[in-house]
This record gives sequence, C-alpha cells and structure tokens, in this order.
Amino acid sequence: MTTTPIVPTRSHTNSNRAINTSTQGSTLADILERVLDKGIVIAGDISVSIASTELIHIRIRLLIASVDKAREMGINWWESDPYLSSKANRLVEENQQLQHRLESLEAEMRSLTSVNVKQPDTLNANPEEDNS
Repeated sequence: MTTTPIVPTRSHTNSNRAINTSTQGSTLADILERVLDKGIVIAGDISVSIASTELIHIRIRLLIASVDKAREMGINWWESDPYLSSKANRLVEENQQLQHRLESLEAEMRSLTSVNVKQPDTLNANPEEDNS
C-alpha cells in the first residue's frame, strides 16, 4: 500500500489582499518632495551616565524642510551667516588685517610709554644742571 503525504495547501489564494501603504508606487524623489514640502522635525536626547551620575547630555533637534518652507516658518539664519556664504573669505582677511593693525598699535603704545617713562628722568636732570 502506498501512502501520499498530506501537504497543507491553500485552496484559494486572494491576490487582492495586498497591503496598501501611503508610499505605495512612490519613488524616493516623491517621498523627499513630500517631506521637504511639509517639513519634518526629529528630536531626541542622549544621556551617558555611570552609577546614576550623568556624564554627558546631548539634545538633538533636527528640522528638515525646503528653503521656501523654512522661510515661511521664519527660519533664515543661513542668509546672515558669513561662513555659509561667499563673505567668509573676505571676513577672514579683514580679521587678519585688524589683528595686524592691533598688534602694531600695541607695539607703538609700548614704545611711547617707554619713551614717556624715560623723559621725566631726563627732564629732572636738565633743571639740576641749569641750577648749578
């Protein structure tokens, strides 16, 4: 007598039972466009502790949005930040020039104060010579 093993099978398969998601059929570009259009905020805290003593606490706040959306929200700090614009090189050069000017002015003041300190001694010596 031959026996056939019984294998569980589905008698009826329903292909219409697929899970629908909001991103179904969307490309990465579509998802990115939606995120940048609406904006997304990611916030979190990281703490490193040993024996209930907190060593490091980091707060992370991240806003991802398009430039237009950020401007709508009143965020435009990058427009005035010189290190994010072409003004950065000019400001660095200007800063170096000001530092050189300050150093030369300080050196000149030191030389003037050393001359002024020496002059009263010479002035005191001259009247004594005149009185003799």
